[in-house]
Amino acid sequence: MATLQDIGLAAAINILSAIIFLVLFAILRLQPMNDRVYFPKWYLKGLRDSPSRSGAFVRQFVNLDFRSYLRFLNWMPEALKMPELELIDHAGLDSAVYLRIYLLGLKIFVPITLLAWAILVPVNWTNNMLDGDNVIFSSIDKLSVSNIPQRSHRFWAHIIMAYIFTFWTCYVLRKEYETVASMRLHFLASVRRRPDQFTVLVRNVPPDPDESVSELVEHFFLVNHPDNYLIHQVVYNANKLAKLVKEKKSKQNWLDYYELKYSRNQSKRPVKKTGFLGLCGEKVDAIDFETSEIKRLSKEITEERERVIMDPKSIMPTAFVSFKSRWGAAVCAQTQQSRDPTAWVTEWAPEPRDVYWQNLAIPYVQLTIKRLIIAVAFFFLTFFFMIPIAFVQSLANIEGIEKRFSFLKVIIEVPFIKSLIVGVLPGLALKLFLMFLPAILMLMSKFEGFISISSLERRSASRFYIFSFVNVFLGSIIAGTAFEQLNSFIKQSANQIPKTIGVAIPMKATFFITYIMVDGWAGIAGEILRLKPLIFYHLKNFFLVKTEKDREEAMDPGSLGFNTGEPQIQLYFLLGLVYAVVTPLLLPFILVFFGFAYLVFRHQIINVYNQEYESGAAFWPDVHGRVITALVISQVLLMGLIGTKEAAQSAPFLIALPILTIAFHRFCKGRYEPAFIRYPLQEAMMKDTLEHAREPNLNLKGYLQNAYIHPVFKACNEDEDEDEDGEFNKNWGEESILVPTKRQSRRNTPVPSKVSANSSPPSSLPDVVEEHTQP
Repeated sequence: MATLQDIGLAAAINILSAIIFLVLFAILRLQPMNDRVYFPKWYLKGLRDSPSRSGAFVRQFVNLDFRSYLRFLNWMPEALKMPELELIDHAGLDSAVYLRIYLLGLKIFVPITLLAWAILVPVNWTNNMLDGDNVIFSSIDKLSVSNIPQRSHRFWAHIIMAYIFTFWTCYVLRKEYETVASMRLHFLASVRRRPDQFTVLVRNVPPDPDESVSELVEHFFLVNHPDNYLIHQVVYNANKLAKLVKEKKSKQNWLDYYELKYSRNQSKRPVKKTGFLGLCGEKVDAIDFETSEIKRLSKEITEERERVIMDPKSIMPTAFVSFKSRWGAAVCAQTQQSRDPTAWVTEWAPEPRDVYWQNLAIPYVQLTIKRLIIAVAFFFLTFFFMIPIAFVQSLANIEGIEKRFSFLKVIIEVPFIKSLIVGVLPGLALKLFLMFLPAILMLMSKFEGFISISSLERRSASRFYIFSFVNVFLGSIIAGTAFEQLNSFIKQSANQIPKTIGVAIPMKATFFITYIMVDGWAGIAGEILRLKPLIFYHLKNFFLVKTEKDREEAMDPGSLGFNTGEPQIQLYFLLGLVYAVVTPLLLPFILVFFGFAYLVFRHQIINVYNQEYESGAAFWPDVHGRVITALVISQVLLMGLIGTKEAAQSAPFLIALPILTIAFHRFCKGRYEPAFIRYPLQEAMMKDTLEHAREPNLNLKGYLQNAYIHPVFKACNEDEDEDEDGEFNKNWGEESILVPTKRQSRRNTPVPSKVSANSSPPSSLPDVVEEHTQP
C-alpha cells in the first residue's frame, strides 16, 4: 500500500526524469548536426536549410553561441504562438483537432478539480471510518470516499457533485462537438481540390461471364450515373509485386552502403555471408552479390508486373470510380446502388495517401470471417493479459513480496527501497508490459481487412481502449484488491466481502497515480527527446548518406500515432471521471498530464510530425463516444460503491445519471455525427459551382487519371523508359480498347464511353429499363 512518502518519492523521481529529458532536448535541439531530427517537418516543406553547410568546421556540428543556451526554454512559448487556423494550414485538421483532445481534458478537469478539492476533500478527511475498519489503508486513503462512515448523510455531497461533474462534462462535450463539426465542414469547403472529393470506392462487384470487371464497372456507372460518371480504376492484387519492389529497395540500400564503404577504403573489397541475416553461409564479394540480386529482382519485377496487368485473376471485384463533380460523388457514396445491398457497395474513397493497398486485394466475402477470427483472438489476448497485470499488482504489495521472498526483507524494509518499489516499480512494469501491445493490435486490424490507414488506426485505438479498460483499469483494481485485502477476505464472512471491496477500490488510486507519473509525465518528456530517431538518423547519416536525397530519407519525422496516443488520453479521462468523486487526490496529476502533453505535442506537430494522411477529423465521434463511456462507467461504479456503504436512501438518486448521459449522447450523435460520415449535397454543389466559375477549363479527367494507381506500379515505372511508360498507361485507363463482349446490355449503354475507344452507339435509357423488365 503506497503511502504519502511513496507517492512523494515517485513524484520526485518522475519529475527529475522529465527535467533531465527536457534539458537534454533543449541542448540537443540547438546543435546543427541534430537539426534534421528536431525540425524535420520544415525540411520536408522546403522551408529550412541545414545549418551545417557554412561556417567553421566545428560550427557545422556544435552550436558555439553560448547565448542561445540561456534561452533553452524558448521552445515552450514558441509552441503556443502559432494560431489554430495557421496550424491547420501547416499540419492539417487531424493534427489540430487531436490537440483539442488535450484541451478538452483541461476544460473538463480544471473546474472539477477545484470543486472536488474545495468540497469533497474536506468532507472525506473529517471522518475516522478507516481507523476502526479491518482493512489496510494509508493516510492518502483518508482523502477518499472510503473514509465516509456507513449510512452517512455526507454521501449527499458526493451525489450532488456527481451531478455537477456530469452536467459540466456534457456541456463541454457538446460545445466541443459543435466546434469540431463546424471546423470539419469549413475545412472540407475550403480545402484545395483533392482526388478523394470526386472518388468513391466500389466493392463486391458481381461477376459477369461476358465482361471483365473494368467493363462491368464502366457500363454500370454509365447506365446509373450517366451525367456524372467520369473514369474508373480497377484494383489489382499487386501484393507479391509490392514485396519484390520492397526487397529490391532493401538490396539497393545495402549496395549503396557497401559502395560507400569501399569508396572510403579501396584497399579492401567488402564481403558478406549469404546465409541467414548474414551470420552464416558462403562469403562472397558484397558489391557483386547485391548487384546480381538487384538484376534478378528487376527481372522478376518486370515479369510480375506484366502478369498482374494481363492476368484477369489479378483483377479484384473492386474499383475506384471518379465523377465529374463532388455532388455526383456524394450522391453515389451515400446511396444504395442496386437491389442487392451486398453488391455494388459504395463508400467514400480514402485520399490516395490514406489507402492501405494490401487489403484491397482481400475478397469482400472474406471480411466477415476475418473479423470473427480477430474478435476471438482479441478476447483471448485480453483474458490472458490478466497474468502480467496480477504480477504488476503483486509488486505494489510489499507484504506479499516479503512473504514470498523472505530473504529480501532486510533490503525491502529500507525506507527508500520500499518507496521505490511501491511508488515507481508497478507503474514502470505496467508501461513495459504495454509496450508491444499497439503493434499487435495494428496487425489484428490489418488482418481484418480495413482499406485505409486512418480506419486501421481508429480500429486499433478502439481495441486499445477496451483492453486498457479491462486490464489496466478493472484488472488492476480487482487484482490489487485481492492482494492487499487477502487477510480480510479470509477472516470475514462471505456477506462482508463486497463491503471490503467497496472500501478498497478507491485505495487503488495510489497505483494509478504512480502510473500517470511514469506514463504521462516522464513518458511525455521522453517523447520530445526523440532518442530513438536521433540515434538512427546519425547511424544512417554516417553509413548510408551520400546525397541530399539520402539525407532526407534518413530523417524519420514520424506521425501522431492515433492508435496509441488517443487510447492513452482516454484512459486518463476514465481515471479522472471515476476518481473525481471517489478520490480527488488523483485529479492534479491528471491536470499536469493534459497541460504538459498539450505543450509537447503542439511542439511536435509544428516541428516534427509529418501526418501520413488527412481524414478531416473523422475520428472525433470515437473520442466523444469514449468520453461518454467513461462518464457512464464512473456513474455505475459510484452507485455500486455507495451501495456497499448501505446508503440506501441516497443511492437511488444516482440511477438517473447514466440515463441522462446516454440520452445526451444520442442527441449529440443525431445532431453532429452526420457531419463526420456524410458530405452535405448543398456544400458539394456550392464547392463545384465556385470551382467551375474560377477554373472553367479545368481538365478534371487528367487530374484524376492516375490518382489511384497502386504506388508499386509508379515505383516500377521510375526505372522504365518513356515508351514503356506509354504502354503501361494504356493498361490503366487511357484510351485503351475494351475486349468485345456478348453481353446484351452492352449495346444499351446510354452514352459513349469516355474510356473505351470502341464505345457502343448511344441508346436511350428507357430501352435499358425495358430490356431488364422483360421476362
